[in-house]
Amino acid sequence: MKPAPATVTRPRARTLPKVARPPLHKVILLNDDYTPRDFVVRVLKAEFRLSEDQAHRVMITAHTKGSCVVAVFIKEIAETKANRATEAGRQQGFPLQFTTEPEE
Repeated sequence: MKPAPATVTRPRARTLPKVARPPLHKVILLNDDYTPRDFVVRVLKAEFRLSEDQAHRVMITAHTKGSCVVAVFIKEIAETKANRATEAGRQQGFPLQFTTEPEE
C-alpha cells in the first residue's frame, strides 16, 4: 500500500480592508475689533489647550492678518470646538467667532 500523498496547505491570504482616514477640518479664528485680546487668549487656552505663548501668537496672527488657523481636527470635533469657543464669547457679550473649513 502506498502512503497517502502529503497535502500541502497554504494559509489563505487575508485581505484587510483599507480604512480611509476621515477628512480633516481647520478651525479658524476670525479677527474682530471688539473682543479683548486677553479674553481671546483665555478661550484659546481653555478650548484648544494651547500654551500662553501659542495662544498669544494665534491671537496676534488673527489680529494682523484677519484670521488664523487654530488647529486641525476631524469634522465633528472641529465643529464642536469652534461652536463652543464662539459661544464662550457670545456668553460674555463679545462677537468672537471661530469657523471651520475642510483642509486641502
